[in-house]
Amino acid sequence: MAEFVDGLELSRRFFGEAVRPVLDHAFPRLKYSAALIGWGSEVLGFDTPRSSDHHWGPRALLFVGEKDFGAARRIGDALAHGLPHEFIGYSTSFGDPEPNGVRVPLKIKDGPVRHMVQVFTVRSFFQARLGVDPYKKLSIADWLTFPQQRLLEIASGAVYHDGLDLEKVRRKFAFYPDDLWLYMLAAQWKKISQEEAFVGRAGEVGDELGSRILAARLVREIMRLCFLMERRYAPYSKWLGSAFAKMKIGRKLSPVLVEALSANDWKRRERAMSKAYGIVARAQNSLGITPPVPTTTSNYFGRPFKVIHADKISEEIRKEIKSPAVRMITADFGAVDQFADSSDLLNDLDACRRLNDIYR
Repeated sequence: MAEFVDGLELSRRFFGEAVRPVLDHAFPRLKYSAALIGWGSEVLGFDTPRSSDHHWGPRALLFVGEKDFGAARRIGDALAHGLPHEFIGYSTSFGDPEPNGVRVPLKIKDGPVRHMVQVFTVRSFFQARLGVDPYKKLSIADWLTFPQQRLLEIASGAVYHDGLDLEKVRRKFAFYPDDLWLYMLAAQWKKISQEEAFVGRAGEVGDELGSRILAARLVREIMRLCFLMERRYAPYSKWLGSAFAKMKIGRKLSPVLVEALSANDWKRRERAMSKAYGIVARAQNSLGITPPVPTTTSNYFGRPFKVIHADKISEEIRKEIKSPAVRMITADFGAVDQFADSSDLLNDLDACRRLNDIYR
């Protein structure tokens, strides 16, 4: 086994030392960008040696102009015959795509390299990954039906050469426009409000399992709220905790959330949740969006269950939305992955796009 090199660094070196020389020789006038963005744990910076068993290795994406895309096959052939069979100990060849599109490293010693240097136009790549033309204005419904994981994959990774202003296009997707950000913040607080009293209520009737499940659900929603507050896209479930640990608030909040999840009775669980609510409410106040919101919990409508009254915070944030079009959205459930977490849905761009009507 080769010594592990993180995928972004491997891709950077592979492009600079192996791919670029072939392109310079075979297509000296080609204008292109080269990057590693889109799918893959290495794009997000979470790859480990475990990642190297599938769809990982020396690879890169090439972006060419619309007029040059007809040469994509010739570019691929030139690389197949010009790339080495190994690069710093890793095979540059991969097997045929499996039904889900994944390819597994394949060691060969001679013949053309079955490489993973894929050729796109900038437009075709964004249409494939987000279902939109990146050069056109994005609608409110466009933004709200993009899964955050897809947006994160566009904003993450690295561009190694940029003859086509790929970085300029990527910046368009760096984060939500301000008023949509406020709408999503409000929706996330509203979502928390729907169950914050239930941790105690389930526990009071002796349903410890139900209380734990509710606490776990709320912990996830608190974490996703924190991503919004720090203006960062939240990854899908596999990397949510890893990404949260790298956040500014994560270092302070993680031990409290672990305390809530590991509590053996609902009262301890509720106390830990109250601490967590205080931390995120103070973080919300630090944004300076609204007049200060309460940072301590109180009883839920006279019942002895401690809540932060997240619905009130949601209402205050809603008041700060300036865009008439965003203010007209009556639904409080936010963007697609705030109300849906089915992977089958979120990986189906056509299905997500059909949700546009719920925001009109």
